[in-house]
Amino acid sequence: MLEDVLLIAQKHRDAADIITNEILRQKKDKLTVAISGESGSGKSELTHVIAKNLRKHGIFAKPIHIDNFYNTLPLERARWRETNGVENVVGLGEYQWDKIYRVIDDFKNNRKSSMPCVDLVTEQIDELTTDFNGIDMLIIDGLYAINTDGVDIKVLIELTYHETKKAQSDRGKEPDNPLRWRVLEQEHKTVQSIKDKATIKVNKDYMVIL
Repeated sequence: MLEDVLLIAQKHRDAADIITNEILRQKKDKLTVAISGESGSGKSELTHVIAKNLRKHGIFAKPIHIDNFYNTLPLERARWRETNGVENVVGLGEYQWDKIYRVIDDFKNNRKSSMPCVDLVTEQIDELTTDFNGIDMLIIDGLYAINTDGVDIKVLIELTYHETKKAQSDRGKEPDNPLRWRVLEQEHKTVQSIKDKATIKVNKDYMVIL
């Protein structure tokens, strides 16, 4: 996402080092990694540090943020959720999975690929084009990323939205908005429903469990 705020701490670096070593152990052509976690858990920070770590090993890892692939536009999403019922619509069905899988296929076949990219300042959707030729790994970062089929390594950060309230506030996520709390609770339930798909977990103390 454009203008996203990264708050990288030592815990992200320490966890990223362990996960990077596991990625290197499983290294193969066109490896895919997914990183999931609730709002404020540090998905983007962990993704960024892992990608930078891999670059030191001569590996080009491209992050894609699949929270860009919502069915509804950012400026319309809150009203749409409230109108249709948060408990009815918030969850896995909000992602455009067909477009996500098209991008993954473009990566695996070294093609150029276009994808949506949310500008967090204007809340508009821009179009990002990237060339996957020469990209060794794909890191799929997003709330429900570990639900993606065919991914080699799936990482779940187990912090819940209750435990990341300060991080959400620091990143401008407005956790005190009543609708936002309802959304966070439904997202929490959805993440819990897919947590067993993770092959690596980062626990509440940010310790990596392989």
